[in-house]
Amino acid sequence: MLRALYVDFNSYFASVEQQLRPELRGRPVAVVPMLADTTCAIAASVEAKRFGVKTLTNVADARRLCPGIEFVVSRPAVYVEFHHKAKEVVESCAPIADVNSIDEMWIRLGGRDQQRANAENLALEIKYRLARQLGECITCSIGIAPNTFLAKTASDMKKPDGLIVIEPNDLPHVLMPLKLNAFVGIGKNMLMRLNDHGILTTPQLLGASMDKLREVWGGIEGERFWQKLRGEDVQQRETKTSSISHSNVLAPDVRTHEKARAILSRLTQKACVRLRESDYVATDVSLAIKLRGGEKYKAHRRIDATDRSQTILSLIGALYEEILEDRSARNGAPMQVAMALGGLTPREGQSLSLFDQNPNNEKLDRVVDELNHKFGKGSLFWGGAFGTEKSGRMAIAFNHIPDLKTEDDPVAKDHANSAR
Repeated sequence: MLRALYVDFNSYFASVEQQLRPELRGRPVAVVPMLADTTCAIAASVEAKRFGVKTLTNVADARRLCPGIEFVVSRPAVYVEFHHKAKEVVESCAPIADVNSIDEMWIRLGGRDQQRANAENLALEIKYRLARQLGECITCSIGIAPNTFLAKTASDMKKPDGLIVIEPNDLPHVLMPLKLNAFVGIGKNMLMRLNDHGILTTPQLLGASMDKLREVWGGIEGERFWQKLRGEDVQQRETKTSSISHSNVLAPDVRTHEKARAILSRLTQKACVRLRESDYVATDVSLAIKLRGGEKYKAHRRIDATDRSQTILSLIGALYEEILEDRSARNGAPMQVAMALGGLTPREGQSLSLFDQNPNNEKLDRVVDELNHKFGKGSLFWGGAFGTEKSGRMAIAFNHIPDLKTEDDPVAKDHANSAR
């Protein structure tokens, strides 16, 4: 029985750029966070991938692999807008069960759509409407299978613009040629664990018992993985937000600790807004700095539950000073900064700290949030972020699609407006 249809957009960021800029069509394109030799590609077009350019390829290496490559500065707000349009198109064909990322979503098949011919026709209709309503450059690979795990696997088996169906009687032999890391859930660390347990190939994985995979995974997830490989309809486990984070690769002209701290202040303020809007409080704050030579420094501290901007900003500042106590960190040039609020718990029922040395600015935070909603994000902010209006831009994480109404990203919004 076919239960899932998985839509995976091809080279999504680069394809959107090619759709909006006809001069880029048919050419190798790499989307980068900034125009600098020290950065790397965050996406590559289908044409660039044929030369070996892929996500995280260094700009210098991309030029070497593909001398005629075109570098385009990312426009996250545009990609988010296209995402919502793509959702509307897919939803016009069938209800979306879940959105896994900005370029992936899936449909739960039911009734007659569980028959192969009807499921394939639905997939072809989705492809047709996307091309007709969004443009010829917006293509997707679609996988159809007994569960979402195998449907996602199928969508990766033929790119770009593929359509692969895995039926129950195709299992397990259709999976045999795949590499172990072709399956969702087998990353670098899990691959090492599988190898340590004597599982080196996909046939060995498929031949392993449920008990064996439970041993490898160290619990129930091994059993669930065994079931998913066999096409069983294993329901996705509910997840909850465990952290809110922001990071920024610094442009060449802001690679000083003073400017890095200002950008970090902006990132932190954005995180605090998201924290309050989700009605959570944080109990852990962490900071990471990467220097020009690749050295990384981290610091974190447990705190009493809070969602107050000034309290968290003060702690981020203290953690930065803690890192700078190391002479190498103090004398190095920061290339990237990142912060995270962790240990999130629902705000309702929480008693905020009685020992917070900062003034109680809870009401001020709420007023600032409301004014920014009314007049535009970034209209009001704490002074530590002054001069960073063009920095700390919106970023799109795998499992978090930014809300354009709450994101403080004037550069991206300007691009989005010009693209309309």
